[in-house]
Amino acid sequence: MKHSTTVAYYSLIEALRSGLPWLAAACLIAVLGLAGFLSQVAITEATALQASTAGALLRPCAVFLITAHVVASVAREANDKGLELTLALPISRPAYYLGKLLGFVCAGALLATLFALPLLAWAKPADLAAWWISLAAETALAAAAALFFASALTQTVAAIAAAVGLYLLGRSIAAIQAIAGSPLAADSVPAQAARWIVDALSLLLPRLDAVTRADWLLYGAPAAAELAHALSGLALYFLLLTAAGLFDFSRRNL
Repeated sequence: MKHSTTVAYYSLIEALRSGLPWLAAACLIAVLGLAGFLSQVAITEATALQASTAGALLRPCAVFLITAHVVASVAREANDKGLELTLALPISRPAYYLGKLLGFVCAGALLATLFALPLLAWAKPADLAAWWISLAAETALAAAAALFFASALTQTVAAIAAAVGLYLLGRSIAAIQAIAGSPLAADSVPAQAARWIVDALSLLLPRLDAVTRADWLLYGAPAAAELAHALSGLALYFLLLTAAGLFDFSRRNL
């Protein structure tokens, strides 16, 4: 546990000293500027438009930034031979992997906090707290996915594409199911097979469409039980990705 905490501390220091804070600040300024511009041209509900626009855009920004940072950090450490140097010390592979993941999760939580603070101007604190907790959980899941793909794949672009693709599928699988099961869809055998494939795929993906919704900032957060149910699904998928990453990292020859 001590070794994992040490690795997590230095991973967080690396995130704070990298370009991540500057990119996060640039994204925040750009999103708030766009939200302010749209509120000026809106005829009615300017405040609601600002809140919904900022919440809807800051969410993917946070996920993409933490994904890109994790993949870039793993690639840089592999290129600099820092991984071999670290594992030469008296530290186990599971402790190292869990330490890196913990550091990236903390960086994602700080990113979610930075993006949530400006929204206090438009949203109620209780509703914003639920949105913030959900965004922190979502960035943690994105960090786990990015670390797994960055460790399993050898190319940076492939790892980012795989992590982002998993996230996009999790966001859109409910809409894909609705389209596949529409009454207007054909009733042929290929259409039935497509529906079965989509339903099976939905069981393997996290339901990201149910968390960190921008409408929470306008109409209130869901009930505690509903929020806990949605976050428990992310937690389960986070544990599955962590277990898969530990298995792959422990068996791989460096």
